[in-house]
Parts: sequence; structure tokens; C-alpha cells
Amino acid sequence: MAKTFTDTFIPLNISVLTVSDSRTEANDTSGDLLKESALSAGHQVLTKKIVIDNVYKIRATVCDWVADEQTQVIIITGGTGFTERDSTPEAIAPLFDKTIEGFGELFRQLSYKTIGTSTIQSRALAGLSNDTLIFCIPGSTSACKEAWEGIIRSQLDSTHKPCNFALRLKKVSA
Repeated sequence: MAKTFTDTFIPLNISVLTVSDSRTEANDTSGDLLKESALSAGHQVLTKKIVIDNVYKIRATVCDWVADEQTQVIIITGGTGFTERDSTPEAIAPLFDKTIEGFGELFRQLSYKTIGTSTIQSRALAGLSNDTLIFCIPGSTSACKEAWEGIIRSQLDSTHKPCNFALRLKKVSA
């Protein structure tokens, strides 16, 4: 069985996508929080982008990053709810080679503590596509903080035991 952690921290290359019809670089607090959190954890942020909530625009951006040889992790914020415009799961789920079922379950469990039964409206999901890890989380800044601190940070940390995703991702050139 392959080792799923190491004693040495491995910085990962992360891209952040905000899905929103109203956010701009001036008010994208969720995307900014994810970018700063990743940098503070010792990772590199290759790019941060905002796209409107449209299945094809979301999918086009993510497909470019999945095909890119440098992107190892994609964190998407927004578009996971139940409004007419929320389409992140529909855009991303077909791209998964493997779905990480436990991510959405655990996110909703954590979220229940703060928003109660409204958490059932979260369609948070995660999976692997071309050895690129993709997380899709709600657009609120508090949900991004909860997902980062409660799940994502440790799963991107190559030293986290008993396992993490860092050694499972595509290898990048220096």
C-alpha cells in the first residue's frame, strides 16, 4: 500500500475560482479568504478568478486548470446552493474520475453546528479529475472558512496523519 503522508511538508499549487454573478475583485471576500488561507498554510496560489454562474463557463475554466500540468488543487466557492442560477455541481461532477463522497457529508455535518437544518441546501462536493483535487464549497465567507479550517487545510497537508491527498495528486515540474 502506498504511503499516504510524509514527514516533510509539500507545498501544493492551488487555483481558486469564485462562481458568482455579483462578486468582483473588489468584494470577493470568499475567494480572498481561500487565497490567503492557502498562502498562509505554505501553498502557492497559481491563479484566482471569478466567473459567472454558468455551467459552461465554470466547466471551461476548470477544464483548463485540470489539463494544466501545474495545477494540483482547485477550490471553487459559490454556485452550490438551490437557486435557479446555482450550477457548480452540474458543471463539475461530470469531470470527476473519483468522487470524494465524505467531503460533502462532513461539510454538512460541520455546517449544521452554525446554520442548523439549512445545511441540507448545501451541495458541497469534491473529487479527483486528472489527478487534480477539486473542492466545491458554498459562496459565503463563513462557509469557506469552515471548509478550509475544518477539512481542506489538513487534507492538503502532506504531514497530516493517517492520510491526506497531497501525495495522490499530479506531480509538477519545479
